[in-house]
Amino acid sequence: MDTPVRNDNDLLKKINWLMFFRVFFTVFLLGSTIFVHYRQQIVSPNPSLEFLYGIIVGVFILSIGYAVLLRYGMNLLGSAYLQIILDTVVVSLIIFATGCYSSIFSFLYILVIVNSSQLFFRKGSMFIAALSSIQYGLMVDLEYYGILKPFDNSRSLLTDDLTQVTYKIVITMVAFFAVAFLSSLLAEQARSSRKKLIAMEEHVRRVDRMAYMGEMAAGLAHEIRNPLASLAGSIQMLKEELQFHPGQEKLMRIILREADRLSILLSDFLLFARPPSGNVAEFLVEDVLVETLDLFEKDINCRRRVSITTDLIPRVRIAMDPVHFRQILWNLLLNAAEAIPDQGKIHIRMQNLQNEFVEIRIADTGHGILPEHIHSIFNPFFTTKPIGTGLGLSIVHRLLETYGGSLDVESQINEGTVVTLKIKNVK
Repeated sequence: MDTPVRNDNDLLKKINWLMFFRVFFTVFLLGSTIFVHYRQQIVSPNPSLEFLYGIIVGVFILSIGYAVLLRYGMNLLGSAYLQIILDTVVVSLIIFATGCYSSIFSFLYILVIVNSSQLFFRKGSMFIAALSSIQYGLMVDLEYYGILKPFDNSRSLLTDDLTQVTYKIVITMVAFFAVAFLSSLLAEQARSSRKKLIAMEEHVRRVDRMAYMGEMAAGLAHEIRNPLASLAGSIQMLKEELQFHPGQEKLMRIILREADRLSILLSDFLLFARPPSGNVAEFLVEDVLVETLDLFEKDINCRRRVSITTDLIPRVRIAMDPVHFRQILWNLLLNAAEAIPDQGKIHIRMQNLQNEFVEIRIADTGHGILPEHIHSIFNPFFTTKPIGTGLGLSIVHRLLETYGGSLDVESQINEGTVVTLKIKNVK
């Protein structure tokens, strides 16, 4: 499901990589500083190198602090923003220590911007690009006007005119925003591709699991169903022929009720395990949808409690058994209505896709599905309801697969659920 909700596990993994990369870079910077120190045989105190040593120590302390904050449950997104913002400050300090305007380390801002695009995507990376631009531009301006004096005075800014300084600042800022745009674009494309790949893998696993369970259990269900029918029939005959006192009468009613429930469960399971081929026919989707909605609006689960709105496309045809299509719609509408605790809405929207499929989206304003349950809702017998077999969505999914369709679910807690059917249309 494609949702705006950030995956915390994915974000935590990226933050851990960012912390590792930061420590690695700091070790590299420390080694380079020590190399320069001894290569140039610097004996007298060097403020620039001493300042760099201070930055390195500070980054190590910050890295330990980040790890402690994560360990004690700091908000992941807040931690990521804190780290990236402080990274821009560290880069500014490195540039200040190595000559400000003449420093070769302004490219480090770009590394921070690329990291931010992986964590925050478009808006976050643009924010970090703006923050980096402000820091760099302010630092160079302060140096130009003599307010800020870098440690390395080997080349004075005063030898350059204001136009040249402004040109360099503008070009650097444009580069920051260009990198932010391109890197966030790549990050968003990678995220979209990763979501599609995960969805495909989940679909394949689900199909394999259902095929295995169906073949194994269909025979068992058949073997149970026939003795159960005989048992229920015999009990019904005994109930009619014999006289029982009230306590026994109540027990007989419970037995018959549970036998009926078990019979319904077996019927649903057989439909899931071995869907009948049905009588395939071409029909207008709108007609069957309207008929099903007319019936459903009179159902006790919907009547005077749920408002149903539609956005349908006329003259769209599909080829499948209309009975199966009605059953699919009814199960999904029933799930949507049962997810709405009091008053609520169900909206049904049709859309023609470019790949010759018609998409039907059923959105409700119910309580939503917990994230830990979303990957289990297609599993047979999985249910969070006090009553029910837990086979409704499994049957819908299996019937759609029979006709080459697919089913996807997106959900937000306390906001609702969107179920999307995709079925090949007939031109």
